[in-house]
Amino acid sequence: MLRICVVDGQGGGIGSVIVKKLRESLAERVEIIALGTNAIATAAMLKAGANRGATGENALVRTVSRADVVVGSLAIVMAHSMMGELTPAMAEAISGSSALKLLVPMTQERVQVVGVKAEPLPHLIEELVGLLKKEVS
Repeated sequence: MLRICVVDGQGGGIGSVIVKKLRESLAERVEIIALGTNAIATAAMLKAGANRGATGENALVRTVSRADVVVGSLAIVMAHSMMGELTPAMAEAISGSSALKLLVPMTQERVQVVGVKAEPLPHLIEELVGLLKKEVS
């Protein structure tokens, strides 16, 4: 079974939408682990359908090392993003993980990815789910 870690912070809004869509599309064929930078984000993703959840730096660092796929916004590989909630150790663990990383090109940081067209979040998540369906098949 594919182990997917969904990483989010602050209110967990993006992560919970991703979890909900993954659960609807992939049902029980995958294990979804919610990794929040805070308890509110983790709770939102659990409510959306994640199998398990954990909060904080150590939980994230330990768990992404055993993931098959890590999903989140582009900010999850940027130290000090999410208003400082994403620590350097978290960013290093995610970027250093051997897991496939599917990153939604959204960030509140002063970063723009050249060559990526602006799309509404629902379209980006549909594309992400489509890529994961191919991984599961």
